[in-house]
Amino acid sequence: MEINWLGHSCFRLKGKDVTLITDPYDKSVGYSLGRPQADIVTVSHEHFDHGNATAISGNPKIIKGPGEYEIKNVFIKGISTFHDMEEGKARGRNTVYAITIDEVVICHLGDLGHVLTQAQAEELDEIDVLLVPVGGTYTIDATQAAEVVSLLEPKIVIPMHFQTEVLTLGKRLDPVEKFLKEMGQPAVNPQPKLLVTRGALPEETQIVVLDYHR
Repeated sequence: MEINWLGHSCFRLKGKDVTLITDPYDKSVGYSLGRPQADIVTVSHEHFDHGNATAISGNPKIIKGPGEYEIKNVFIKGISTFHDMEEGKARGRNTVYAITIDEVVICHLGDLGHVLTQAQAEELDEIDVLLVPVGGTYTIDATQAAEVVSLLEPKIVIPMHFQTEVLTLGKRLDPVEKFLKEMGQPAVNPQPKLLVTRGALPEETQIVVLDYHR
């Protein structure tokens, strides 16, 4: 499976026979999404920087909200969480997705606004690749993201939803370097994509920073 970061919290997960895109955004966030094609789109919540499913071509099946789904041999489990630390009173609900493609389990945390409870973590058992927001302000920050990584113990961690030179939200987010420091990880050069197979997952947690696909 090939993982591309399209900017913000939007990724393209391309398996052997299916393409899935997460949290497509409106162009006002600063990134350029274009009109990528997909079979499936997952939306963690309906805010403008995560819920622009109409930007995706190919007449995809759109998944919004908790539940269990099976589409084209892709298994998706949506778990209800909150966008803030006040049980949704400030920013509403958020859906975390565990997505199984080609025997690899990817967890997309959306705009998670709190550290997962033990019960929520147990529902997300055996995560291979974790897509985690790290920028704070609107989501968990670097310290909280590190706690979530510790809870889920994924094989690969890919940070998302952090400040870059093109992101234009109302308030600045923290840069990815703050999360890397929290994890005791030296600065790394972003790579254009990540290829993942079930048989080649690392034994210990590895952090991968992706460069956004222009």
